[in-house]
Amino acid sequence: MRVRRLPGVAALLTAGVVVVSGCGTQHMERPAQTPLPPVPSPAAAQQGPAAAPEAAVTAPRKTLRLGAKGKAVTWMQKRLTELGYRPGKADGQYGGTTLAAVWAFQKVNGIKPTSTIAKRTWEALEAPRAPKVLVPGGKATRAEVNLTKQIMVLYVRGQVKLITHISSGSGIPYCETTTWQGKEQRFCGSARTPTGNYRTTWRVSGWHKSYLGELYNPIFFNGGIAFHGALSVPLYPASHGCVRMPMNVAGELPGLLGKGVPVHVRGAYKRA
Repeated sequence: MRVRRLPGVAALLTAGVVVVSGCGTQHMERPAQTPLPPVPSPAAAQQGPAAAPEAAVTAPRKTLRLGAKGKAVTWMQKRLTELGYRPGKADGQYGGTTLAAVWAFQKVNGIKPTSTIAKRTWEALEAPRAPKVLVPGGKATRAEVNLTKQIMVLYVRGQVKLITHISSGSGIPYCETTTWQGKEQRFCGSARTPTGNYRTTWRVSGWHKSYLGELYNPIFFNGGIAFHGALSVPLYPASHGCVRMPMNVAGELPGLLGKGVPVHVRGAYKRA
């Protein structure tokens, strides 16, 4: 597949190419989702529902690096799970799945994402912050996508159910040529994840092949834009417009996120 990055896509509308939005599924095949009315936000930032008081937590405070094994890793995995993150099994092995949960936790707690678990991360695990609520007064069950922090928070019946690291649209215009429906075609787009208010629509179980790649367990919420699992979910926006998430999260999400659930996308990623 040849990839060519362009400064813009407006001129392509008359150049005999297909201009797309999303991650490779033409949203014209299904009715486009009408955005929900904007939800007013107060001037002051608001946090989520206060967590119930808990007994003092004491972290191991042992410096951990990717690949570490042992009781300190198990403690961290269990603690992340308690707080709504998805580090995978509490098996005492610090691998890629646990790393993605660590990144999400660090971003919520104002720590620069890193694979090293040291003083600041241990302190935050002892006294964690709640993720910032993007839509105060929103539906009790909803998904909030924070493009600035590159996280997604799922609320179920007013409580935080899941927090995950994501990678959204890169924002870099693209043109790709590939074989689709038996013939070579050229597809161009802006690789943006638009902000706004939407609802979940259709979904596919397992791997879904599109002309821009493969999506695992996609749940669409804005035309051709979906939540989906990916083998690569880097620390920066890298998709064609969809919201990538770790594979273990994508495996669980369909059982938690039904059809017609509000999805609110806010913010903008600032590259260093």
